[in-house]
Amino acid sequence: MSDTEDAWFAGLAPDDIEEATARVRDGTGDTPREWPTLAVEAGYATDTDDYYQRLHEATLAATRGAVREAETADDRQLVHAVRSMDDTERVANELAERLSEWAGTRFEDAGTGVDAARPLAERDPTGPAEARIVSLARRVVDLTDERDDLRAFVERTAPDVAPNLSAMAGPVLAARLVALAGGLEPLAKKPSGTVQVLGAEDALFAHLRGRASSPKHGVIYVHDYVRNTDPDERGSAARALAGKLSIAARVDHYSGDLRPELQSDLDDRIATIRARTGDPAPGAGGPEGTPEPGGDDA
Repeated sequence: MSDTEDAWFAGLAPDDIEEATARVRDGTGDTPREWPTLAVEAGYATDTDDYYQRLHEATLAATRGAVREAETADDRQLVHAVRSMDDTERVANELAERLSEWAGTRFEDAGTGVDAARPLAERDPTGPAEARIVSLARRVVDLTDERDDLRAFVERTAPDVAPNLSAMAGPVLAARLVALAGGLEPLAKKPSGTVQVLGAEDALFAHLRGRASSPKHGVIYVHDYVRNTDPDERGSAARALAGKLSIAARVDHYSGDLRPELQSDLDDRIATIRARTGDPAPGAGGPEGTPEPGGDDA
């Protein structure tokens, strides 16, 4: 074997950036070598500076490719979708407040909130001001419809991306956890204590500064198993739920197979916790009836 036979640039044309990128990204080296010198001797580079310039270009291209792949991964699409859903809802609500104030000056029967935008959007304006009010109402309706479409996309996509997490948390809450963690892999690597307080970062930082008590839960509060458990036992329920969600995320990331026993184990644990205060066990009814698997009402 020659000195350069196992080099990433072996037999590579200096202007073949595509192949250079693939080799830099996928190749490995057992031991350090004097690669710049060997590259010059092999005719791949004219000098050391030229070698580092070619390596720099290939490394940048490889990084861009890796970023593109990461951004087009299914979990990243889910992250973008749930964040867009929340953004459209927030903007629609803000515009609906402005719309209600404005419409109230022109129409006596103008209502409030997002739902009031639909009848306003169907009016026939009689002047420039009313025309703008009706146009704004239509924008609110469009944003609300887009939010609903995004939610439907999330509900369809989340079970494919994270089947166990979606089964236990519900598709929307599962998507929010993935988004807060920055992806399914980062979520799978987080300890259950971190999963428990995802979404409560402000409260957590206030606690660390000594200005507030430690938060018991973050976004997982919307889950029936936390929200509808007695306040005295809500922390225990949140820990139990976060522990199982953490396991579910790991299973989803590393294997992807659906494991119904995770839900059964969680049901048993929540039943034990609720029994301490006489609350109904999971599935036994209660103020809001039998809880849905996810129980999130985002």
